[in-house]
Amino acid sequence: MTPDNHTLPANDYNSFAEAYAAQNEGGIQNAYYEQPAMLELAGDVAGRRILDAGCGAGPLSAVLRDRGAIMSGFDLSAGMLELARRRLGPEADLRVADLAEPLPYADNAFDDVIASLVLHYLEDWGPSLTELKRILKPGGRLLISVDHPFAIHALQRLEGIKTNYFQTYKWTEDWTFGSQTIPMSFWIRPLHAITAAFTAAGFEISVISEPMPAPEARELWPEDYRMLTVSPSFLFFVLTAS
Repeated sequence: MTPDNHTLPANDYNSFAEAYAAQNEGGIQNAYYEQPAMLELAGDVAGRRILDAGCGAGPLSAVLRDRGAIMSGFDLSAGMLELARRRLGPEADLRVADLAEPLPYADNAFDDVIASLVLHYLEDWGPSLTELKRILKPGGRLLISVDHPFAIHALQRLEGIKTNYFQTYKWTEDWTFGSQTIPMSFWIRPLHAITAAFTAAGFEISVISEPMPAPEARELWPEDYRMLTVSPSFLFFVLTAS
């Protein structure tokens, strides 16, 4: 892993969509940690109009729809959306869209928006959060999961990599799927920058959560489970639109 100075290519999920979805949906970090925590925060969603922002292959959308939500979703990757269509059916409201650009939805269109591990791809959260607030009804919820800034900084220190926790900076690491190695870039920011972006966009922070992994993971990945019970990977927020 190395700090990035805008020299590496952009993330390209299209090149490994199926491999990513298979690994993502069967591993502890997502299937037994991030997704159960997000669903717990969502609570009773029956009859609620929910947008899955950066929906990927649609695993969260599928569960929320099964629980009675009226789902829409978008992703920048057409390859990931093709997998979502296979899962959710041809009638599903799925669109190719960029969270960094104006979104193709009307004002006050949704009761909830879920942004699951997607904001870290953006350098400037301000315009995106403003757009998400625009499409939420007054009092609507924005549920967000992000890489835990303390955990990332601790890992970098353990690896002998010198970074400044208080800075916002681009970080690149290699993801390997079979014979493919793909450089993936993310923006790392401190906790105060995260919360400041939320309040600057007009959101009220209702919940900050650092959940435990699902108990079933203990038998499947005992060491990974133990690590997640003492050192979190992700940080979760529920924001309320005014």
